[in-house]
Amino acid sequence: MEFATSPEILLLLFGAALLAGFIDTLAGGGGLITIPALLLANIPPVFALGTNKLQSSGGSMMATIMMFRKGLVDFKTIRKGFIASFIGSAIGAIAIQQIDMDSLRIIIPILLVCIAVYFLFSPQSHMEQRPPKISEGTYNKTFAPLVGFYDGFLGPGTGSFFCATGILTRGYDIIKATAIAKPLNFASNLGGLAVFMAGGKLLWLIGGIMIAGQMIGAYLGAHVMVSKGKRLIRPLIVTVCGAMLIKYVMAL
Repeated sequence: MEFATSPEILLLLFGAALLAGFIDTLAGGGGLITIPALLLANIPPVFALGTNKLQSSGGSMMATIMMFRKGLVDFKTIRKGFIASFIGSAIGAIAIQQIDMDSLRIIIPILLVCIAVYFLFSPQSHMEQRPPKISEGTYNKTFAPLVGFYDGFLGPGTGSFFCATGILTRGYDIIKATAIAKPLNFASNLGGLAVFMAGGKLLWLIGGIMIAGQMIGAYLGAHVMVSKGKRLIRPLIVTVCGAMLIKYVMAL
């Protein structure tokens, strides 16, 4: 599909992607910025979802590279979760074209409230590493594909879901949970992207411009996360969850 737009709109989409990449690296929820921006540019919804997966893959890739370079993530420890997240997302991207979304309008706001309340009222429990409640193998068979499925199905806030499940089930501190969420989110972006690409639901020029913004934002966000992460990540996650909750309630 060809889609012509003005230089001003392309610049706006680049800026939206840059901000989204920064926020996504720290807390997730960048799709709250990029999906409305794409829709405001009069891009059809299915192409907006596909193009959003394309551009968000650039940001999550950069964030993942930065986590590896800074030694916060070892690929050997997350490779099975990476594969599970990819598969879950691909299934989710297929399912969104088949399944009625009405039930998710109730389930997702409840999940968002739980995550926001947890980070808001448990200021110390997630600051230090704790004993895991489930094994890495169990996590890779359950939460990794489930959150991946959500990313392929809808998307916004996936990083927050990966972070929260890492803290609650694996006992990670907030920095490690956020770092591990990056490659898992990258995998889920790739899974959804593969399905939208196969269906021809991508706008390559717009996606390419937004990838550049995403990668710059993710690069900046990764540096901020390492230097000021414990102070910024928690309030950002609460804010992102609150913004998503408002969005879903207004859509009811």
